[in-house]
Amino acid sequence: MTKFKTAIIGAAGYTGGELLRLLVHHPNCELDYVHSNSQKGKKVTDTHPDLLGDTDLVFTDKVETDQLDAVFLGLPHGETKGFLEKYPFADHTLIIDLSTDFRDESQGFLYGLPEINKEKIKKSKRIANPGCFATAIQLGLAPALSTCWIKDAVHISGITGSTGAGKKLSETTHFSERNQNLSVYKLFNHQHLNEIKQTFGQIQAGFDQELLFVPYRGNFSRGIWITSYFPFSGSLEEAIDVYKTFYQDAPFTHVSEQEITLKQVVNTNKCLIHLSKEQGQLVIYSAIDNLLKGASGQAVQNFNLALGLEEKTGLNLKSIAF
Repeated sequence: MTKFKTAIIGAAGYTGGELLRLLVHHPNCELDYVHSNSQKGKKVTDTHPDLLGDTDLVFTDKVETDQLDAVFLGLPHGETKGFLEKYPFADHTLIIDLSTDFRDESQGFLYGLPEINKEKIKKSKRIANPGCFATAIQLGLAPALSTCWIKDAVHISGITGSTGAGKKLSETTHFSERNQNLSVYKLFNHQHLNEIKQTFGQIQAGFDQELLFVPYRGNFSRGIWITSYFPFSGSLEEAIDVYKTFYQDAPFTHVSEQEITLKQVVNTNKCLIHLSKEQGQLVIYSAIDNLLKGASGQAVQNFNLALGLEEKTGLNLKSIAF
């Protein structure tokens, strides 16, 4: 079995920890090193104690750029460009960046949304992993874009778990602030809208409808729930058929004719979609785990595609039913 020498840069945070949990058990991955400036010299299990018994790796602040087949970059937003200037990896090394730094494709990275760019990902060595909100919104609306159904503003609301804000503490991530609470932030101007509009413009040339997005901070740890709707004159049956056809070759994105819940996707790399039609509006519900399909799981999915592996390798994860 082929083993690809791999490194994780910035492995102490939530997304880095999720990458570790996936890659230590990935049959085609040989973790060469895990990098963290803040945790250098410490055992990985000191920071991620749930990995006790799974790995004996130690964090390092050294960066080796030679002999790597793949590297995942889990650095804070805005730091990746400078890091790659300081540490240029070989052209043959697959780089998957989980920050926002390269999601604008004019920066030279391919936008890694597999349901849209699968064939391009298979040929790419520089991949920008999509944002979590962006993933759930795009997967919920992409089939409608492909049929040019959206001719007016799209209303979108989304709620995310506290892990979406990262591991570093802030006032809005403290338990006393988040628990039994709900709040709106970045109304209509969330940073993920730029990458969403980029994709939508590629699916439907000239698309310029407003995306009126209301993001909420949720009082739970992980998961994203999106509700989107727009005027629609067709039937619900027609919409379901279009959506199922669009995702027929997508192993992680599923259209459910039954109502969905957030727990169905937590701890998985799935996106579940449910459609309804009410008062002349097509209503789309989409749900993902923000740390997996919205970050590290999707990064491993891109790793599999870019290295010629079966797309679901290492990602057959179990959801929580209760």
